[in-house]
Amino acid sequence: MKRVPFLRRFLNGRLNGRWMRRWLGTCTLLAALCAARALCQDEPLDKVHVPPPTTATPSAAEPKGAEAPAVSGSDALKIHPGSRIRLNVDMVLVPVTVTDPMNRLVTGLEQEDFQVFETGNQQKIISFASEDAPVSIGIVFDLSGSMTSKLIRARESILQFIKTANPQDEFFVIGFNDRPELIEDFTSSVEDIEARLATVHSGHRTALLDAIYYGVEKMKDAKHERKALLVVSDGGDNRSRYTEGEVRSQVRESDVEIYSIGIFDPYAPTPEERTGPQLLNDLSEETGGRLFRVDDIAEMGDIAEKISTELRNQYMLGYRPKDLTRDGKWRKVKVKVNPPAGLPPLTVHARTGYYAPLQ
Repeated sequence: MKRVPFLRRFLNGRLNGRWMRRWLGTCTLLAALCAARALCQDEPLDKVHVPPPTTATPSAAEPKGAEAPAVSGSDALKIHPGSRIRLNVDMVLVPVTVTDPMNRLVTGLEQEDFQVFETGNQQKIISFASEDAPVSIGIVFDLSGSMTSKLIRARESILQFIKTANPQDEFFVIGFNDRPELIEDFTSSVEDIEARLATVHSGHRTALLDAIYYGVEKMKDAKHERKALLVVSDGGDNRSRYTEGEVRSQVRESDVEIYSIGIFDPYAPTPEERTGPQLLNDLSEETGGRLFRVDDIAEMGDIAEKISTELRNQYMLGYRPKDLTRDGKWRKVKVKVNPPAGLPPLTVHARTGYYAPLQ
C-alpha cells in the first residue's frame, strides 16, 4: 500500500485518535517552553534579588496581630556582590560611618544603637546591615600645575586605595587641569589603572568643579548601587564652567558619597586656593563622606587606605518615610547614635537629606 505523508493524512482528516493525542501533546509542550523563555527574557539580567525580611514567630506574650520586628544581622537587607539592587521607591537607604573622638572607625554597633529622623520626625528603622558590599568608585585626580611636586605620591596613594578595596569594586579615573578628561573607564583591573596613571602629566589650571560634576554624571553608568567619588586635589577651583551652586544641586540630587584627600598649602596665595578646603569639606559632609587633610605628603597612602576601610565598614540603615507625599521637595535626614555603655560620645557621618520622588 502506498504510504501517505503525515501532514497529508492530517489535512485529509484521516488522523486517528492516537496520532491526534500525540500532536496535541507536542503542541502543548512547545507552547509551555516558549512561555517560560519569554518570562526569563523579561527579567533584567542585572537585577539583584532582595529577599524579604524574615518574620519571627510571635511569642506567647505577643498578641497574634503584633507587628513583625525589624530585621538585623544575617537576616537584614542583603546586597549581593556584582549586582544592582532594585529599591522600592518608598524605601530610603542611608549609608552611615561612625567615628570616635580620636577619629577612629567604630564597628560592631547594632540596630538599636541608631535613630533616624526625617524633617524632625523619628522614623522606624526596618532594615540594618553592616557588610562589605561592592561599590562603584570614581577617582577624580587633580593634574594641575601646582600638583607637579606631589604627583608621584598622589598616584601611589590612589593605587594603594584601589588595592585595598573590595575585589568586586569597579573604578573609573578622571584627570583634570583646564578641563576634566576620562583617563580610564569602569574597570576592576588594578593593572589597567596603574598603566594609565603612569602616562599622566601635570600642568595648567584647576577645573575642580567641572571634574566633580563630570564624575557624578559618569556614575549614572555604574553597575553597583553604592557609589562614591574620591577627589584628590591640592587647591581651589580657578577654571570651571560650572558654578559652585550648580555642582551642589547636582550632588544633592545624586546618591554619590564624596571623599576627599586635600593637599592644601597653608599659605595659599589666591582666594580660590584659600576657599578650596571649605568647598571640598562641604561637598563631602553633605553626601556622608569626609575630607582628609594631608599635613605630610608621605602619609597620603595611609589616608587612602583609611578611606578604603571606611567604605568597607559602613552601616546601612533603611526606613520607610512616614511622609510619602511625592512632591519632589528636599527631605532633611539626621542620624543619631546612642553609644553603648562604656563608649565615649560618637560622631555620625551620613547624608544630610534627599529629594522626594515626584511620581
